[in-house]
Amino acid sequence: MKDIIKVSLVIIGTMIGAGFASGQEIGLFFNRYGIVGLIGIIVSSILTGLIINKVFSILQKKQIHTYSELLALLSKNTKMNKIIQIIILLFLLISFYIMVAGFCAYFAQEWKMPIIIPAILMAILCYITFHKDIQGVLSVNNILMPLLILFVFYLGSKNLPFSVTFFTQEANLQIENTWIRGVFSSILYASYNSILLIPMLIELSPYINTKKKIKRTSLICSTILGILGILLFCLLLRGNGYIQAVELPMLQIVKEFGKIYPWIYGLVIIAAIFTSCISAGYGFLTNIAKTPKTYQKLAILLCATSILIAPIGFSNLVTTTYPFFGILGLAQIFLLFKYNGNK
Repeated sequence: MKDIIKVSLVIIGTMIGAGFASGQEIGLFFNRYGIVGLIGIIVSSILTGLIINKVFSILQKKQIHTYSELLALLSKNTKMNKIIQIIILLFLLISFYIMVAGFCAYFAQEWKMPIIIPAILMAILCYITFHKDIQGVLSVNNILMPLLILFVFYLGSKNLPFSVTFFTQEANLQIENTWIRGVFSSILYASYNSILLIPMLIELSPYINTKKKIKRTSLICSTILGILGILLFCLLLRGNGYIQAVELPMLQIVKEFGKIYPWIYGLVIIAAIFTSCISAGYGFLTNIAKTPKTYQKLAILLCATSILIAPIGFSNLVTTTYPFFGILGLAQIFLLFKYNGNK
């Protein structure tokens, strides 16, 4: 059970990064579709659970240890496999830029600071960290994720009276012609998250090596992700009418519960942004750079260009790139569920 809990936290941490915690992802993929979006969260959580179960089952049965081996098993089309690997690298690159923009968005929204200042600060911090042992930085997620989960659960409990009132009003339960778009959006959400999730599952597979562990891990992850998604969905409902104008919606909403909450949630989001940023940037650099000298040059280029891209805005980058990668990620999911296990 200890392995299951550890692995589940890592998986959930991969899924609920800064985009999730800020409210941008849930707002983009679910809240915009009203009550259909709530159903979409359930669909997305189930699909994610099925992906986790399928990947772990294949890894256990075929004794696969690398992502390249998994792709070779799922598809004999080497061009397709190469494209999927390029998509992962692009996603890491874009995720790095998005996290830098998120860091800037926090200081712009909460402290009215010009974007260029936090952008330069973040670029310097990232460059320094890329040349250190980053494991200590990334291990912060082991503390952050349980804190974030507990805090969202706590806020959700405080939001319960509002949620009950909202869902007992018939006008709020009316479903317009959003079924197809809402359900497709939920599939895209699971799809773009699977881009980094599947390679991560390969790293975690030594700990989840029995059918019982696979089923329990899939069920725990699917359930927690579903509950967290629903809680954030309901919290975001409080901000209908004003959160669309802010970069980090949840930071605005938690202010309704008391003065201390924005500070706590802000610290959690900033830490989540920084660790996500380092993880994405480091993953990109180590996969691209073949020599220490190339690594050095690319690190400088990566950090410098982030300063130029940050002004585009956190919400703009999320809304334009995440759905796009969701569409690209469908190829990986298609190959996964097409595989019948007899190859």
